[in-house]
Amino acid sequence: MIERDLEGWTLAFDLDGTLVETHQDLVGTLNRMLVLKGLPPVPMEGARALIGGGARALLEHGFTLAGAPLDQARDPDLFDAFIADYIAHIADESTPFEGVVETLETLSARGATLVVVTNKRSDLSELLLGKIDLTRHFAAIVGPDRVSERKPSGAHLIEAVTSVGGDPARAIMVGDAAPDAGTAKDAGIPCVLVSFGYTPIPVEDLGGDIIVDAFEDVEEAVDMIVVDHYVVRAMTGV
Repeated sequence: MIERDLEGWTLAFDLDGTLVETHQDLVGTLNRMLVLKGLPPVPMEGARALIGGGARALLEHGFTLAGAPLDQARDPDLFDAFIADYIAHIADESTPFEGVVETLETLSARGATLVVVTNKRSDLSELLLGKIDLTRHFAAIVGPDRVSERKPSGAHLIEAVTSVGGDPARAIMVGDAAPDAGTAKDAGIPCVLVSFGYTPIPVEDLGGDIIVDAFEDVEEAVDMIVVDHYVVRAMTGV
């Protein structure tokens, strides 16, 4: 496929399960909270699908699996302990997925503006991305605390795109789970989904425009969407 200049396009990326493999550190913190309450830890690999809804949802899922009352998981002191522990271990094992760095560098070199659109708190996202040297690739890191509504609301995505000077009519969402597909659909923005992320729902059932099995394939998926965009414009004269 012939590469097009991506100047004027904004590419929005989810964080956990899309850019970064974070489940070991997140589930590690969850398990320490469970042990703190005298509960059994959850299996590391089996808990991948728990990630994506935020710390409170992760705690609730973990306590439910352990057979504990949800009111324990909703204890504000426990939530504060979770955040403090996660901050201390945020990048112990978390690393970019294979191909992420090279792909982000290529997309930037082709003129695209890159932004992170995540339901992880902005300060935690910035801390994590800083520790693994990914911050430099992005014009902004936009957590739910920096917009009027969080994913799957389209407002999260639209406000993130416009915050970096982008046009939602020339934007693409790249994610791994239902909140990403949902925010893209609500915003009327095309969506590329990766198949290796954190979703309890089969990725093919999420309604993305294109599914890729490796991060390095994101560039080709972006090209396909951009080409379709210009073909439609040529046909409609818009």
